[in-house]
Amino acid sequence: MSMRIGVVTFPGSLDDGDAARAARIAGADAVRLWHGDPDLHGVDAVVLPGGFSYGDALRCGAIARFAPVMDSIVDAARGGLPVLGICNGFQILCEAHLLPGALTRNQHLHFRNRDQFLSVESAGTAWTTSFTAGQEILIPVKNGEGCYVADERTLDQLEAEGRVVARYLRGNPNGSQRDIAAITNEAGNVVGIMPHPEHAVETLTGPSLDGLGFFTSVLRALAGPAGVNAGGHQ
Repeated sequence: MSMRIGVVTFPGSLDDGDAARAARIAGADAVRLWHGDPDLHGVDAVVLPGGFSYGDALRCGAIARFAPVMDSIVDAARGGLPVLGICNGFQILCEAHLLPGALTRNQHLHFRNRDQFLSVESAGTAWTTSFTAGQEILIPVKNGEGCYVADERTLDQLEAEGRVVARYLRGNPNGSQRDIAAITNEAGNVVGIMPHPEHAVETLTGPSLDGLGFFTSVLRALAGPAGVNAGGHQ
């Protein structure tokens, strides 16, 4: 029986179809979830996709955080459900306080759209078990408000607890503090990433197939192989 990965659609979501396709390519059943419906329909994991939820009104992710589906996702995530927030989804996870810090305007105030090298710093989350620590990957980045910021104490805590999941390599596209591209919560089941792994799953359209590892990772974690726990680090 295939694992079921739910992909939420908010008004203004752009990459929900891409995320659902990536889930299917990885071998999961993609289940479309609607922002106004609190029912998660029995999914095994959730992806909050990129885009401009609610037109980025107030600030990115600020309104989406109050969508009925998010109440269910927050509760389920605190219970161990794997959740991946990509770009706008990362912003929503921060607004919902499932992840610390915030995403702000790119320091240079320009939108950045390019293929970006990353270093995978943690292979112990539910979404990164297919990688090795220190592995370099190439996936697209496209954001105008992707600069990750947090106070020094939070940044130091993320570093000390191994919760920086990925860093930018060969240039920081948005000025994120400490080159942070992705982080995880304490349990390792919730990951926010600013670049777009769902755009690097096929040779026809992606700069690589490196993004597929995020989706195969969660399937491995859910299947529970030795040494991997969907709700914690290795």
